Order: sequence, then structure tokens, then C-alpha cells
Amino acid sequence: MEQGGNGVFEVMAALQRGGEKFKRCDITPGCFSYNWTSLMKAKADVPFAPLNIAVLTVSDTRTLETDTSGQVFVDRLTAAGHRLAERVLLKDDLYKIRAQVAHWIAEDVVQVVLITGGTGFTGRDSTPEAVACLLDKQVDGFGELFRQISVADIGTSTVQSRALAGLANGTLVCCLPGSTNAVRTGWDGILAEQLDSRHRPCNFVPHLKQAAPCESRG
Repeated sequence: MEQGGNGVFEVMAALQRGGEKFKRCDITPGCFSYNWTSLMKAKADVPFAPLNIAVLTVSDTRTLETDTSGQVFVDRLTAAGHRLAERVLLKDDLYKIRAQVAHWIAEDVVQVVLITGGTGFTGRDSTPEAVACLLDKQVDGFGELFRQISVADIGTSTVQSRALAGLANGTLVCCLPGSTNAVRTGWDGILAEQLDSRHRPCNFVPHLKQAAPCESRG
């Protein structure tokens, strides 16, 4: 390869020709299955640990009967073997959202809080502002990965999602958009594995508070 040439395009051209001189880097999709897919599989000798999960829907218009997004969370988490600790629906009110999430964080029982709604840019969307100040540590990769895997569904509109997550008092708090598809994407693409104690090379279960089984208040 000549000095001063466009190295990126030369490498891509060599790959397309099937040349052996250059190997794909780790960020190319073709390398994923070879490099780390086998590491992501659940480890058989680690027992599944059911978690106590609270679900919060933020919406000015929905009721529990019409809350399809919150219901997807409930259906997915229970099907996976986790327990619904509580389900709440609140209007887009920053301080009520913050108070509810802070209550769950302070409780000994709730290990995970899943929030849907209020992450956009309309005037009343305030879930990130309500939650961010409560977190001890932000999980920056959550929002990054969610936006990445959402491209297949909504293209560049994914940049308008302010999905975020973080840890507070041994509680994982995750904020996702209000659409049902966004909740499916977030659970199926990220949360199903990261809330599974068997998932390797890492998951969030070791970072969560130890809690006894709870009775559902949903």
C-alpha cells in the first residue's frame, strides 16, 4: 500500500476482491460470529437468578388497559422467569417520575426498573432529566447500543432517542422510548441477555442488590 493513499478504501477493495493480504477488523459484521458470538452464549453451569423488576410507563394518554408498551415489558420479563415487582403508569411529570423511581431505588426489593416513554424531544418529554440525577453510575453503552440496533427499524430517526440506563443503590434503571417496537428492541436486543445471570462474558446481575422474592403489586 502506497504512503499517502486512502488506506480505508484500499483495505475495503482488497476485502471485496477476496485478497488474503488484509484481514477484517473486529468491528466488521463478518467478524462478529468468529470473534465473540461463542462467548456470548449462556454458561450452562451458572444457575438462572430471577430478578424483581418494576415497570413504569410514562404517558399523558395511555391507561393500563391501552399500555401495550408496558405490557410487552411485563410479558417478556415474566416469560424469561423474572418477577414483576410493581407496575405503575404516570403522566409526563418530571417530579412524579423522579419520586417514583427514587422510591424503587431506595426499596430493598426492586432490583431493576424498566421505564418506557418520555425520552424524546417534545415539550413534556422529561424522563431522562427525571432519572439521570438519581444514578450513581451511567451505563453509557446502553443508549449507544439501543440506537445502533434501532437503525434497522427507524433509520436515522434513532438519533432522536434519548434512551439511557444506569445503576443506583444496586438497582439497574433503564429508560426506553414509548413505542411498543422500541420496548421489544430494547428487551430482545439488550435486556434479555444483560438481565440473565448465565450470560457471558458479563451481565448486570452481579451489580444488583440482593433481594428476596417479592409479591407482584402490578
